[in-house]
Amino acid sequence: MKPSTEDRLKGKAHEVKGAIKETAGRITNDPDLEDEGTVEKVGGKIQQGVGKIEKALGS
Repeated sequence: MKPSTEDRLKGKAHEVKGAIKETAGRITNDPDLEDEGTVEKVGGKIQQGVGKIEKALGS
């Protein structure tokens, strides 16, 4: 698998995992878990962006 595709897939997985943590934190009234989820979700979006850039550059 190309590195760009791998980055996009891993990024999406982190984004989904982060969204789940964020929601779980809201439901359980755990601000630390909610914040952790938000950070992971944003990190996943960034990783997806890196994969798109790599693809555009032909890596």
